[in-house]
Amino acid sequence: MEAPRISREDLKKKIDNREDLILLDVRNPTDYGNSNVKIPGAIRIPLAELAARLNELDKSKEVVAYCT
Repeated sequence: MEAPRISREDLKKKIDNREDLILLDVRNPTDYGNSNVKIPGAIRIPLAELAARLNELDKSKEVVAYCT
């Protein structure tokens, strides 16, 4: 099953409207370290660790995951 996708424009609207959502940065440590793009307030859980750390996410909120 594929997760639904959201465009950058739609995500920006949600952020601008202060919607209560979780931004989840799932980039691996190398990609994260080499990037100068960090979204303020995002939670960082590398994809390889996600299954073991799902309990850290509020299940009542929409989660938008992103990577490069």
